[in-house]
Amino acid sequence: MKTGTAILGMVVVGAAAFVIGRSGEESGTTIKVGEAENAAPAAGKKPAAPAAAQGPAILKVPVGNAPAKGPADALVTIVEFSDFECPFCSRVNPTLKQVQDTYGDKVRIVFKQNPLPFHKNAPLAHEYALAANEQGKFWDLHDKFFANLKALQADKLDGYAQEVGLDMAKLKASLATGKPKAQVKADQALAAKVGARGTPNFFINGEQLTGAQPFAKFKAVIDKQLKVAEGLVGKGVKKKDVYANIMKTAREKAPPPKPRKQQPRPPAVRQKVALQAGTPSKGAKNPLVTIVAWSDFECPFCNRANPTIKQILDTYGDKVQIQFRNQPLSFHKNAKPAAYAGLAAHKQGKFWEMHDKMFANMKSLTQANFDKWAGEIGLNLGKFKKDMASKAIIDQVAKDMADGSKFGARGTPTFFVNGVPVRGAQPFNNFKPIIDKEIELANKYLKKGTKRANLYQTIIDKEGGKPAPGQPQAKRPSAPPAPKGPVDIKIGNAPVYGSKSAPVKIVIWSDFECPFCSRVNPSIEQIKKEYGKKVAVSFKHFPLPFHKNAELAAVAAIAAQNQGKFWEMHDKLFANQKALQRDNLIQYAKDLGLNIGKFTKDLDNPANKARVKAEMAEGSKVGVRGTPASFVNGRMISGAQPFQNFKALIDQELKNKG
Repeated sequence: MKTGTAILGMVVVGAAAFVIGRSGEESGTTIKVGEAENAAPAAGKKPAAPAAAQGPAILKVPVGNAPAKGPADALVTIVEFSDFECPFCSRVNPTLKQVQDTYGDKVRIVFKQNPLPFHKNAPLAHEYALAANEQGKFWDLHDKFFANLKALQADKLDGYAQEVGLDMAKLKASLATGKPKAQVKADQALAAKVGARGTPNFFINGEQLTGAQPFAKFKAVIDKQLKVAEGLVGKGVKKKDVYANIMKTAREKAPPPKPRKQQPRPPAVRQKVALQAGTPSKGAKNPLVTIVAWSDFECPFCNRANPTIKQILDTYGDKVQIQFRNQPLSFHKNAKPAAYAGLAAHKQGKFWEMHDKMFANMKSLTQANFDKWAGEIGLNLGKFKKDMASKAIIDQVAKDMADGSKFGARGTPTFFVNGVPVRGAQPFNNFKPIIDKEIELANKYLKKGTKRANLYQTIIDKEGGKPAPGQPQAKRPSAPPAPKGPVDIKIGNAPVYGSKSAPVKIVIWSDFECPFCSRVNPSIEQIKKEYGKKVAVSFKHFPLPFHKNAELAAVAAIAAQNQGKFWEMHDKLFANQKALQRDNLIQYAKDLGLNIGKFTKDLDNPANKARVKAEMAEGSKVGVRGTPASFVNGRMISGAQPFQNFKALIDQELKNKG
């Protein structure tokens, strides 16, 4: 696929992408700004006001007819970009109430709609809220939606609307006009323009404050902007004109984001990980190899690592011991209570039973369930609840977290195999060479007279700080750098949605078991709707090694493609990402009316598996390091990026094509 001569310098770092050989979780969204944003203004256009020499830029954020709380002549206007399905937006609402209670009529809060692309129920909820605004009930529905942010499916929205007393006929009529939908899109476009790259995002008299910040952070900015506003009033500006006056000289677009300072990766050396007395463990009493795992009960990657741990114990028997340490991550609100529950169960000798219960129900980690599971595994409930709240267990979790950070376990899961770090939900074959080498090393020390009970401490003392042997990361050659400019991609026999002669061709490397790949699909669907015949979308396979069902799912998609039903199977697989075993795939084929004999034959055809491997190799060659990775006329967009990011590049390509 030959690309045009576009010069839009969009290099997207995928904050929401899975990266090969490593797993982690996102806590935000990034947008990259192209060179066009820094170009000279077109003839006849007034250039945007530059940012002040010191202090943050003031952004132009018009209020328009957006829902608002507080007087129109408030000295400080806070414009909030929010998403009804975003838990962080929900968490900041009590802080906003505190702001109103503290500042009274001096503050006005304005709400703008910014449903994120991976929150599939949010867009329609925002349309409902805007329709409710026409009946003076925006904030009532706002509160109702946030109280039910995990249950915003389309069939539930009417019920919430009725509960707050809306006239349903008027509501439906408003929705039918398309005006609420258009307003949502306009708010999203404004968010992208002013740099609201995630939710919640606030502009306090134009000064940006990002995220669910505590009251003190809001207070600092509000107090500063209040002084500016009072100064304007002192110079004769009417209170009702203060915000408009500030906006006159505000910057039209957000400045390019500052590059993030990369955290240094912990060195690939054997860490002197001290063992903690009383830590939950399983396996050999006096092992040759001790594996210390830092984990989080709400982390899906930790859950995926559990079958590997079982395979290690089954394979190595009395040669290996696993020790469990807690590293509940800050954005997993239930992970720390779960850590307390695990250690409380450990007090009664039932840690691993509770461990398995919690990982099997990681989306339901509530106190009520902890108590229920404690009963199911035979714990003394009174003692369990008392231990959960005890200072000893709270301190133990805090020590686990501090020790994890000290040794480089900044994410989960992180393992130390006799001190050798292995990061992420790695497959068994990545652990095996490390464990085998550690067994060899242990046997050498045994021959020198070291007692088996003293092996771990001896190895740590004598080998700690030395280069870590056997790690797959060390054996792999470094990946070639991703191409800086557009790359030439052949469509080949990849399925295509749209015309192959479309001026803009998007090729996506994806993985049916990757949650971030699923999250980018709404952006792709929006592209199809808005650009029609101008864009063609092609799909290539890139199943990641730690997704055990992804490769077979890719082959199933090829088998469906052979019967003209690729996109139908594509949708089935993404709708059922946690059920991609062979039996499931055959059932999906039946649901789609495929010839099952031909489908199963293709499922077992080595040629189809070879095609998957070939597409992975092709992806690696053009710079794919994780999924999803999309190429717009050869220009890469990495990660589950929102529609606006794609739009900027597509529009530039269409402009270049004339």
